Amino acid sequence: MGESIEYIRDKTIDKEIDISCIKCAGKTSHKVVSSYDLRGSYEEADHSFHWATDHQIVQCQGCKTVSFRKASSNSEDWVQTSYDGDGEYVVEESVYPSRVEGIKGLGEDRHYLPTKVRRIYDETLQALSSQSPVLAGIGLRALLETVCKEKNATGNDLLKKIDSLVAASVLTPASAAILHKIRTLGNSAAHEVKPHSDRQLGLAMNIVEHLLKDVYILPKQADSEFGDDV
Repeated sequence: MGESIEYIRDKTIDKEIDISCIKCAGKTSHKVVSSYDLRGSYEEADHSFHWATDHQIVQCQGCKTVSFRKASSNSEDWVQTSYDGDGEYVVEESVYPSRVEGIKGLGEDRHYLPTKVRRIYDETLQALSSQSPVLAGIGLRALLETVCKEKNATGNDLLKKIDSLVAASVLTPASAAILHKIRTLGNSAAHEVKPHSDRQLGLAMNIVEHLLKDVYILPKQADSEFGDDV
């Protein structure tokens, strides 16, 4: 009768778990290098409730990046997996630093970005990684606005500003057409509070990252590497 809690140290050490890696940009095998787990239960005469929370320091077996993983489950959150009545507990997982599978980010190349562009990029990536789809959509639009301002785009709205960067040879017409789709996505997030899917936001972020590479990163890397030799 009553509640009990057990604390377990390093029981899951060396266990391998597949989670998204913040550097490999996909699911990879992570090994538990340290763990501190909790097991709890609450029992009454006609009812019992059990729960588990695992706290783990894990290391990617590819790039060796270290992360923190928290996994929680309980006896009430259970799903049947076969006609025979077999089932499994639903595990709620969170990983820090937060990340979105398939998005690697610009990494150290961020330092090539202008200060304001870098700040908005970082905040947008954080919103996306933290499962805040409305804020991520607004951030993507703000990122386009900031790039347009930094490149002295002309026009009284974002549509015209993006088009003016084509005339200034900053963007190709094809690139501008794609950015208009992201502009529309950002508008619906800002004005209609519309959350877009992880897949849509992930694709939009990848497109914007390509823009940032083309406009800022690759030209500076080329200047640094080749100078006036070519």
